[in-house]
Amino acid sequence: MTTLAKNTRLHIRCDQEMRRLLDKAAAYAHMSVSEFVLRNAIEQAKSVVQAHESITLSQDDFAAFLDALDTQPQANAALQRAFARHAEHVK
Repeated sequence: MTTLAKNTRLHIRCDQEMRRLLDKAAAYAHMSVSEFVLRNAIEQAKSVVQAHESITLSQDDFAAFLDALDTQPQANAALQRAFARHAEHVK
């Protein structure tokens, strides 16, 4: 983790048992409780964001996706009417 100016605070309340556990884990990791909590929270946050913002496809699904990109679909009547309306309104 790069050293950056830290200019915001995050306040977290926990019970004594949780605090003792965090203190012990931070001591084992040779870091402050704040650094321990922040580092682990950031790692978890990155994992959650990546899980929600990425798509993983099987090889068959990826091949089908590429085929769909390469194959120009035939315009149906509704699409042709939409193109015509668009051409009338946008010049």
